[in-house]
Amino acid sequence: MAASTGQNSVKHMKWWGWGVEGVAFHFDDKPKFAPFVKKAVGLDLTGEAPPTSVDFSQLVVPAAKISDDLMTQLKGTVGEEFVVTDDEDRVVHTYGKSIRDLLRVRAGDFPRVPDVVVYPGDNDEVQSVVDLAVAADAVLIPFGGGSNISGSLEPPPAETRTVISLDMGRMSKVLDIDEDSGLATVQAGTQGPDLEEQLNQRGWTVGHYPDSFTHSTIGGWVATRSSGMQSDKYGDISDITRGVRVATPGGPLALRPLPSTSTGPSVREMILGSEGRLGVITEVNAQVHRLPDERVILAYFFPTFDAGLEAMQEISLLDSRPSITRVSDARETGFTMATAKKSSAGQAILFKVLKRRGWDLDKMCLSFVGFEGTKQHVSRQQSEVKEIVKKHGGIGVGKGPGVLYDQKKFDTPYIRDFLLDWGGAADVSETAGPWSRLKDLYYNTIQAANDAYEELGIDPGWVMCHLSHSYHTGACLYFTFAFVYGDRDPMPLYDKVKSAIQQSFIDNGGTLSHHHAVGTEHSAWLSQDISPAGSKIMKGLFAATDPGRNLNPGKIC
Repeated sequence: MAASTGQNSVKHMKWWGWGVEGVAFHFDDKPKFAPFVKKAVGLDLTGEAPPTSVDFSQLVVPAAKISDDLMTQLKGTVGEEFVVTDDEDRVVHTYGKSIRDLLRVRAGDFPRVPDVVVYPGDNDEVQSVVDLAVAADAVLIPFGGGSNISGSLEPPPAETRTVISLDMGRMSKVLDIDEDSGLATVQAGTQGPDLEEQLNQRGWTVGHYPDSFTHSTIGGWVATRSSGMQSDKYGDISDITRGVRVATPGGPLALRPLPSTSTGPSVREMILGSEGRLGVITEVNAQVHRLPDERVILAYFFPTFDAGLEAMQEISLLDSRPSITRVSDARETGFTMATAKKSSAGQAILFKVLKRRGWDLDKMCLSFVGFEGTKQHVSRQQSEVKEIVKKHGGIGVGKGPGVLYDQKKFDTPYIRDFLLDWGGAADVSETAGPWSRLKDLYYNTIQAANDAYEELGIDPGWVMCHLSHSYHTGACLYFTFAFVYGDRDPMPLYDKVKSAIQQSFIDNGGTLSHHHAVGTEHSAWLSQDISPAGSKIMKGLFAATDPGRNLNPGKIC
């Protein structure tokens, strides 16, 4: 949908689910999907399909609470058409897109919604809105693309003050490219596809592709310490972000895009992952790269997940590191194959060959490795990776699966909406840990999820995982879990499984989140993650910057 603000054409996802209206997951051309889902979570998809949307007219949306004086001031700052109190616009800005968010919005559970949505057009307007919010003792929540899944967007349920959602969608331009330095100045509301389109037109790329790429913004990436599918080459957003401009209660904060500094504790690092608690990010100075001459994603199979992990660790030490290193466990490999169209004859022959070699196809794991650069560099990378894959018992299966992965990599969130329609819940938790702890972290987390399912009487429940984002010292493990709730209240079931997974991360040497931020969803584990002293320092930082708790209160800590 587009925002209902006349001249404003800011793009929003549908209020009740992921992505845009008219786009949804279907399995008509995926013959293995229904049998797979039946086996994985016990859900029978052979009956009549349920409705795929929710009727907004049936919802009861609390009335907006904002004084005439503040409304007048906001309109005078950004223009009347960019100050919106329309119910659907306010609902769009109430939650993110976690399973908790989707369950609540479908149920019409709105303990608190923003009272007004404001669309600023430039840095000065953002600063003025921040100043107005503080002066009026209102709550201000920055909004990018609305893709957050950690509870970073919702107003505090008991909040009695006026809540302003500050939508950055009008600020969506690449303002400048310093070609000598490889730096782009980008407005914070620029969504992933628009960013790459503007950069590509001039021969550049930022190289950052999170799962939410099609509906998230560069400002949101910075505010949540995002990571992307090509972070092995281009770095996480913390590496990409060299400077920022932030509207704060004390005036504009401007951090120049310097290559490195020794100027005390890093204020840049404080802004990264701050989720709007320290101010509203308005501009980002991002390091950019020339578009590569060649880009290839190849697929590999490993006989076990352990073999895949060991290969990814060795690949991470190469001088010519690939852009993508990803390996799915056997469960996720099965899921990936179930979402594909009809198998080819070549695939059937390959599986017969692997069985003759002694492979247990139920343990087989699919991997993708991406290569970028000059033709010579890509050739060298492929050769080095081929030797490592062979050393760990793997086999290359060519470009075909990699092409399909590249085409479909942003479509998976649509499956959550599909499952919700059928009475199933699915969500994700991700972590990062050192290589020495990674296998224990993986196996113990799988066990923790399954133990939670057993305690809840959910049989079968589902949990799967892939490795992504490899580093010198460790890697990210990304878990997806799913279950059918039927006639039961899904929220306590979700809480039990989610909590078991999160606690396992901490108990087994991982972090509470690698790239999905803290929000409210993960705040219970913050002190365990960074120690009570670290949590105290963070609370002190927020209190000093925002003593009135006007900026996105209740998030992180």
